[in-house]
Amino acid sequence: MWKQKEIVIAAKKRGFHLITHEIISAIPELGSVKCGLLHLFIKHTSASLTINENADPTVRQDMESHFNKSVPERAPYYQHDYEGDDDMPAHIKNCLLGSSLSIPVTEGSLNLGTWQGIYFCEHRNHSGDRTIVATINGEWWP
Repeated sequence: MWKQKEIVIAAKKRGFHLITHEIISAIPELGSVKCGLLHLFIKHTSASLTINENADPTVRQDMESHFNKSVPERAPYYQHDYEGDDDMPAHIKNCLLGSSLSIPVTEGSLNLGTWQGIYFCEHRNHSGDRTIVATINGEWWP
């Protein structure tokens, strides 16, 4: 069986944000899935999704610092610069991290590792709400 819905993530400051509980809360249908997959797709090119450590918030701070150093603003070779200094780096970060995730669902729960969580990565200094399409496919409890 298939189920799909859109989840709106309220505007967040630039950085890496743990949204696992926000996603689970928005999809109560997960509890009815015996075995399946949850696919998440962010409908934006300047934000991304990834999975990483969920315990220590300094990991998220270090990720932001690393990506800002690796993909700097105002690089002299950027031609796409009319939407702000943070826009082109945001597009590059999206390409590096990605727009989608697939997560196994087992016995009604996301089958993540003990220390894994879903990250929403906001790459713009000032953005609005972001939309994630959640698609569930699998075997549902009778």
